[in-house]
Amino acid sequence: MRGKPPVKDYVQAPVCPFCGEKIERPREVVTTAGSPGMPVGSCPCGAVYAFDISGRNLGSAFIEALVFACNMDWDLAWELLPDRDYREKIVENYDPENHLLIPGGFFEGRKITGALYFIRLNRDLPETGRVAVRGRAVTGIRKKAGEKAASRKISKKELEAWVKDYRVEEVLQAASRDHKILWLLRRLFSAADVLLRMRAADLAGKAAGIIAGENPAQVAEFLKALLNSLSDTGTSSWATLDAAGEIISCAPDKFAGYLPTLIPFLREDHLKADVLRALWKVAAVKPELLQGFTGHLASLLDDDRPEVRGYAILILGALKETGVKRELEALLGDNAEITVYEDGQLNNRRVGQLAEEVLKNMNRI
Repeated sequence: MRGKPPVKDYVQAPVCPFCGEKIERPREVVTTAGSPGMPVGSCPCGAVYAFDISGRNLGSAFIEALVFACNMDWDLAWELLPDRDYREKIVENYDPENHLLIPGGFFEGRKITGALYFIRLNRDLPETGRVAVRGRAVTGIRKKAGEKAASRKISKKELEAWVKDYRVEEVLQAASRDHKILWLLRRLFSAADVLLRMRAADLAGKAAGIIAGENPAQVAEFLKALLNSLSDTGTSSWATLDAAGEIISCAPDKFAGYLPTLIPFLREDHLKADVLRALWKVAAVKPELLQGFTGHLASLLDDDRPEVRGYAILILGALKETGVKRELEALLGDNAEITVYEDGQLNNRRVGQLAEEVLKNMNRI
């Protein structure tokens, strides 16, 4: 076709985002549990990567890559902290059939959704990934048996079952024993099941409240990693922003300083509803943190998207902002529905119904 760029100029060979060297096709390896995980690979610079075919399970890909970088040593993986111990990057539009990057996301009539999640340890262990691929033991990085915690470690499957059934008490008890539970919960933030990922974000906030009592710095590192992941990918947040809102609301006196990092994501059109949902959680606990923000919220009541209008209403209600009664009254006939997560459940609510409830509460003031 005339005017179409040559294929060689359109597609790109995948390279490591850390060193720029070409990488090999990711391949499956057998985990210690005896079952194959996500396909993985490694770069000579020491980076490793996991392949997510849908591009929607980046939380799982992060876990796969991090544990793979540690030669399948879960205990070691959960000892590591982002930035301090490792760096992470995501490469999108990877086509596993041709081992190519497709900038436009479409190739030969196929939609390309794959993503490669890269992890590179900051430690002086450049052989970690290559050794793991070959299945050899890595010396010097495994913890000694005597250093391992005596308490029972929670498994991924066990935690997922707790989240699925919304077993709050079990999660909180586990959080008091093992602070690394936040990183296990993170893999569920991109679950295909909406209720599962929303419950995971909710429980991450509750777990963070327990952990913050002993180790607020660890929670801060986790929160920072969540917000950084949004800046790096520019993609859908899934439940990442929800988790950030839950964590800030669990201990606003400790983590309110992250609001200036969270609020700018409102400028990203595809993240606006997610940010508002997160801010609603904060406003419900400590509304004074969002005072002075009401003018912008009021302007969102005219937004084309029901989710944006609905969550703006909920925040204004939490702020008890009586100065927007007229704007809220104009929305009483709005029959568009949104899904609201509260107390472990998803409920469909009409925008007009939300406006009516907020107005009733305001009239009691």
